[in-house]
Amino acid sequence: MKTIIYNIGKLYTMKNSEVPLKKDALAKCEILENAYIVMNDDKIEAVGTGDYSQYVAECSELFDAEGKIALPGLIDAHTHLVFGGSREHEYAQKVAGVEYLDILRAGGGILSTVEATRKASFDELYEKSMHFADSMLLHGVTTFEAKSGYGLNLETEVKQLKVARKVNEDHPSDVISTFMPAHAIPTEYKEHPEQYVDLVINELLPEVKKMDLAKYVDIFCEDAVFNKEQSKKILTKAQELGYIVKIHADEVVPMGGAALAAELHAISAEHLMATPEEDMEAMAKSNVIANLLPATTFNLGKDYAQARKMIDKGLAVTICSDFNPGSCPNENLQLTLQIASRGYAMTPIEVYNSAIVNGSCSLQMNDKVGSIEVGKQADVVIMNAPNLDYTIYHFGVNHVAHVFKNGELVVEDQMLV
Repeated sequence: MKTIIYNIGKLYTMKNSEVPLKKDALAKCEILENAYIVMNDDKIEAVGTGDYSQYVAECSELFDAEGKIALPGLIDAHTHLVFGGSREHEYAQKVAGVEYLDILRAGGGILSTVEATRKASFDELYEKSMHFADSMLLHGVTTFEAKSGYGLNLETEVKQLKVARKVNEDHPSDVISTFMPAHAIPTEYKEHPEQYVDLVINELLPEVKKMDLAKYVDIFCEDAVFNKEQSKKILTKAQELGYIVKIHADEVVPMGGAALAAELHAISAEHLMATPEEDMEAMAKSNVIANLLPATTFNLGKDYAQARKMIDKGLAVTICSDFNPGSCPNENLQLTLQIASRGYAMTPIEVYNSAIVNGSCSLQMNDKVGSIEVGKQADVVIMNAPNLDYTIYHFGVNHVAHVFKNGELVVEDQMLV
């Protein structure tokens, strides 16, 4: 089916000759006025301005954008989609000043979610995850990553990954799975963490690889979780098995995780709120993408990652939601971008380029998504705004009016179709 979206006030194509975007390139974007997009089935056939009449004869549907702005489907390169339970009971502790890692040490935090996820059935996790995926889509996210990490045993990690795979099959969005067996040390191994590291290396990583449930492996390199040496052992084994690796690094304490990401040529390092400058430079040399999570920083009341310094040093920066049940229970990526713009002193174009263009690179999907250009997937978001700046300036609301995913209208007038 051929569909033409016409009367687009401003089209932000995010089309760039070289990606991921670094330094000054992050602030640039092709903007077409009075634009149109021709979608042929699930691909973009043509993009232009003004007269589109040459395509009308073969067109099945004309869609009037009514002067609104359009841009590629939003990309969220870091989420923890599948989990059981909820953690609002910890919120008062956080407000009272109890540290995130102290809650974890006491058996709360990630470990409480592990307990709930182990108890939850596949169907319970699936229904909950589909609800969250719907919410993301309503806010313009058409491609996102989903990490496991709330099982910390083979049975539950596989259950999480199979739920993510089922969501990918059934939901309009593209869901990219990451296996995170080293998210925390499970309670049963609290006194013997090295035994759990051995279990991850000898059983969990090989078994999940055999099942082909995830392309990526991630690990939480942090104080009271996994140290640099343990992280390196696990990630090295993951690479030997053919996984592409990522690292949660320097969220609270600088443990050398960013330097390890550079050493292993990881595709990305996440959080990076406490990363030393020399490790930023090492990441830049190794082309590690910096996945920054400002809404988590905001919710924890911590200092923001030094995004501006990272950009100046030549790092490719991505803005992600970190949607999860503890430190960031928020699936609205628009709000995350608004927080990023203020917290990181980044312009609206910079934060959208970071999320969409660099996000597609972080997920190695940039050949399919991340820009409006011929041959890419027909993922288009139409926002009820006069320009992109307005969507950051007017914060805390959902600006999405319509969403097309693979050429199909999936959100109309802020409602799922």
